[in-house]
Amino acid sequence: MSYGRKCRDRGQVALEYLGFLPILLLVAMAAVQLGIIAYVAQQAGTAARAGARSASLQQGSEQACRNAVSSWVDVRSCPASTGGDEVTVTATVHIPSIFPGYDGFGDAHKKATMPLDH
Repeated sequence: MSYGRKCRDRGQVALEYLGFLPILLLVAMAAVQLGIIAYVAQQAGTAARAGARSASLQQGSEQACRNAVSSWVDVRSCPASTGGDEVTVTATVHIPSIFPGYDGFGDAHKKATMPLDH
């Protein structure tokens, strides 16, 4: 009697694994997306600092922002505003999505302030 039951249970683990595989893939994709969000936020900070450094030397901030980040990072804007003896640059970088058809992560915004070089 136990022989028949053993034969019927064969392959059960493989079927359970196949059923759980989409959940594992979704969790892995979410982890990759979180890594991309963190990386883009870090790149936005780098762009803001480079733009503020360039603007403090009375050079353009936009090109310095774009040159400071990876080539696949989309810098939307990097305007400089001067107030008193300092300049502030706000970098806006688009956060890409790895999920097909979804682009709702928005943008990362980072500010950096540097003293003006007289």
